Amino acid sequence: MGEHPTLLVVEDDRTLARGLVMNLEIEGFRVLHAADGEEGLRIAIDEAPDLVILDLMLPGMDGFEVVAALRERARATPVLVLSARGEVADKVEALHLGADGYLTKPFSLAELVARVRAALRRPAWDATHDRVVRFGDVTVALDRGEVHRAGAPVSLTAREVELLAFLVSHPGRIYSRSRLLDAVWDYDYDGTTRTIDNFIRRLRVKLEVDARRPRHLVTVHGAGYRFDP
Repeated sequence: MGEHPTLLVVEDDRTLARGLVMNLEIEGFRVLHAADGEEGLRIAIDEAPDLVILDLMLPGMDGFEVVAALRERARATPVLVLSARGEVADKVEALHLGADGYLTKPFSLAELVARVRAALRRPAWDATHDRVVRFGDVTVALDRGEVHRAGAPVSLTAREVELLAFLVSHPGRIYSRSRLLDAVWDYDYDGTTRTIDNFIRRLRVKLEVDARRPRHLVTVHGAGYRFDP
């Protein structure tokens, strides 16, 4: 990421898109724009922006499909979803697919910029931790945000890496879903989302010898999750 991070705004509302591009450029970002999902996905792959700001309700390929397509291609680019739809189910689905945050329209520019800067700071957090954690045949390099299993790299999304890094940094401690969502997603937990369960399930499939009988990413019934080295 250079001195001026590159953002991709995928928004079909031309008036809103122009306002976002102009104000984000004033904030010091380099900003690309796409007016539909297909174009947004192409630019995200070809230009590799530092962060994608993505509307859900797009013509053709919608925002859910764009997030899913990016993650299927093992692109860990942070994605901040914008939507006029504030239903919990939409937020859960977007986060489950791999989005890093969700803002409901209308939103303030100050909040958007704060969310963008927070998402862009997350890799720098890893760089301050010169540690490697090993469990089973898995190695987690916290300084680089890299995960290997039996010597081979494991493809994880940015959120999967963050969740794993948080848990392995606090071995033996039990964390509730709400605490994990607050720590990793900065997401207001309402007691219904299963986002954490879905992410833990995916991590177990990728990292545990037997995902159905996990030894390291352990469920503490009625309380949350715990990492056991």
